[in-house]
Amino acid sequence: MSIPSDLHDVLGDRRLLVLTGAGVSTDSGIPDYRGPTSPVRTPMTYQEFVRTAEGRQRYWARSHVGWARMWTAEPNATHEMLVAMQDAGRLTGLITQNVDGLHERAGHRDVIDLHGRIDRVVCLACREVTTRADLHERLAALNPGYESRVGEIAPDGDVVLGDTGDFVVAPCLTCGGDLKPDVVFFGENVPKDRVERSYALVAEAEALVVLGSSLHVMSGLRFVKAAHQRGIPIVIVNRGTTRGDPLASIKLEAGVAETLARAVLAG
Repeated sequence: MSIPSDLHDVLGDRRLLVLTGAGVSTDSGIPDYRGPTSPVRTPMTYQEFVRTAEGRQRYWARSHVGWARMWTAEPNATHEMLVAMQDAGRLTGLITQNVDGLHERAGHRDVIDLHGRIDRVVCLACREVTTRADLHERLAALNPGYESRVGEIAPDGDVVLGDTGDFVVAPCLTCGGDLKPDVVFFGENVPKDRVERSYALVAEAEALVVLGSSLHVMSGLRFVKAAHQRGIPIVIVNRGTTRGDPLASIKLEAGVAETLARAVLAG
């Protein structure tokens, strides 16, 4: 695959802010929502999760089955390249829309997990945060053999299942409240402090590189808009169009791993 000759001219030796999306994790076996070959999916919304016990039961049943596969995913070449770039002083920061924790597992430091982390659980009543590993053990004890069920794995780490009415949901051990994964659901706002920290990184960056994101939701697109307003170069690498394409200095219609990890940013 040829790389545009002007890409290195655009990036040069600038220190980069990187924004990553689901396309960075597909090589680790985690599917994305909006790739060219992705099926139409209907993710759980925040409103549905908090409104009904049935919605929470369906979410936790599917997520319990999918957890083992999600958390055994390993960082891929792109994660490792970004760690090497950080160690070489090429990055001013990294913002990820992914909740899988693979950047940190690869050794990246100070990642802004814009949409939270799937390995944490928060109580909607008392706001205590606990680990997903502990909850998984509790759910396994309450639902013996349930995790052996088979279904298609979905982007949020859950598995598509049929009837989940027999699944037993675990409450918060501290107050008995409802538990939710510590991630930003569709229809939920990104916490203000994460947004402010991300804008601060945009203000310091010399260029913005977007990897594997369709920028379909405003949570990531707003930082591309902020970079454009600053007049700094914007490079987008993604299979398929993105909402940020009109603002990009260069758009590469390509997979992240086979271009970025081997050639583009390393050059």
